Amino acid sequence: MQIPVSELIVRYMERLGVKAIFGIPGSHILPVYDALYDSTIKTVLVKHEQAAGFMAGGHARVTGGVGACITTAGPGATNLVTAIASAYADHLPVIAVTGEAPTYLFGKGGLQESSGEGGSIDQVALFAGITRYHKLVERTDYLATVLNQAAKHLLSKTPGPVVLSIPYNIQKEAVDASILDEIAFGRANGECVIADDYIAKSIELIREAKRPLIIAGYGCIRANAREALRSISERLNIPVTSSLKAKGAVDERSALALGSLGVTSGGYAMRYLEQEADLVLVLGAGFNERTSYVWDKHLLAGKKLIQVDNSAQQLEKVFRADLVVHADLGAYLKALDSALQTQNLPAKAPVDVAGFIAAAQKQTDDAGETIFDAKFDQVCAFYAWLEQQFPDGLVMFDDNIVFAQNFYRVSHKDRFYPNTGISSLGHAIPAAIGAGCAVDRPLFAMIGDGGFHMCAMEIMTAVNYDIPLNVVLFNNNTMGLIRKNQHHLYRDRFIDCDFTNPDYALLAKSFGIHHARVENEQDLAKLAALDFRKGINLIEVLIDQDAYPNYSSRR
Repeated sequence: MQIPVSELIVRYMERLGVKAIFGIPGSHILPVYDALYDSTIKTVLVKHEQAAGFMAGGHARVTGGVGACITTAGPGATNLVTAIASAYADHLPVIAVTGEAPTYLFGKGGLQESSGEGGSIDQVALFAGITRYHKLVERTDYLATVLNQAAKHLLSKTPGPVVLSIPYNIQKEAVDASILDEIAFGRANGECVIADDYIAKSIELIREAKRPLIIAGYGCIRANAREALRSISERLNIPVTSSLKAKGAVDERSALALGSLGVTSGGYAMRYLEQEADLVLVLGAGFNERTSYVWDKHLLAGKKLIQVDNSAQQLEKVFRADLVVHADLGAYLKALDSALQTQNLPAKAPVDVAGFIAAAQKQTDDAGETIFDAKFDQVCAFYAWLEQQFPDGLVMFDDNIVFAQNFYRVSHKDRFYPNTGISSLGHAIPAAIGAGCAVDRPLFAMIGDGGFHMCAMEIMTAVNYDIPLNVVLFNNNTMGLIRKNQHHLYRDRFIDCDFTNPDYALLAKSFGIHHARVENEQDLAKLAALDFRKGINLIEVLIDQDAYPNYSSRR
């Protein structure tokens, strides 16, 4: 049966499991939009294409499936760049379908042409470094190959974004629907077998250690290895710390959780790593700038190391390990847990993690090195309130990561998605909206007022589609990180960091949503009037402009 390419693309996305697609129509992509009219895929009209890409990424994060966005040619596609780069850095399976000027106009200066011909924008080159696969589809005879390659990258164990640019006239050409039967839509689900030698060596190193420590990275979450990780930790009394992106890999409210490791954290895990640990298991953690305290050589000195990662590029990238395991982390932890049960390896001496944290906090306080002083008490109280109010868990997208990293203990029922990757401001609100199209749980977007200005109108997208959302806005009338650095490193020579905010109560009223302002701990009582599960709320948390977290980003 012959169908238009536009309809084939929509059927292709349906087979990929796409449930929602975010974007803005334009004349060069209208054939695909017209095919979406009869599709099961929900279309969501956004306010800016960058937000469409962030929404697709948020949707992919919470579902574990393919996120999708759609734009027209030229500026529609170029506006996607930051969001696609973010998906690339976070290994998210996002497909972006963009229009293009008709092929018969290539090189002639067609409206919004980005073919690279005749001096026009070269869209292929633009996306080349931030996609796993990108193709300008100029003919239909190789369409099956293109779609197969795209599916391969989207459904792999190490996915990434794909951009398909389809000229207007190609979208309208007829092709045989059987093309879809030539495409492999299945995921690689084969059981990974971990060599017995790796497990034996791991157990031997653990057996010899007195104070092992696990550093859990995002690989533990991506591999759905939380349960095996918890089992190993509790069976052997091994404390666990995590990278920021892996908060929640183990329940941070459990007895062996040391919290997050990193330069913007309270430092408890760092102290334990330096003072106590003799063996460190680095599991799916890249040991990047933040986690490694800017690659502090003293952090791992004199310790034995086991590193496990599914990416060969991460192995021994910044340190040498005694045992290197290139493997699927879920399969490795499952095999290790099973072997530990079989061999009945004795547990290590009990560790009083709470006592260690309390002692470390006292040392920090006595030395005047506490990250947050009393000016942040209302922020701390707000996160404590969140823990109490949502015992069944919540979903949190976080731009303002330093607060949650220190104040919020992610439970096994929560899902925490910090703005990592390329750390683009204005990410949390659209990403949360994308997630809101797939989850039915309390949904929070944590964002500073600087980032809020970059994406505020997307709140109307939530309003338009009745997507429940709680936006927590930290209001200090400044770009907080920049002002902190200009205070600490540039002698208070403040430039282009401060600004005047609108009246957020009036802004919320104009959006038709609810507003609450938290200036102190007592104001938390106001929040009882809000519907966090079905409503759309803007919660403004005021912070002193001259309140600075006491850590050094060394920049």
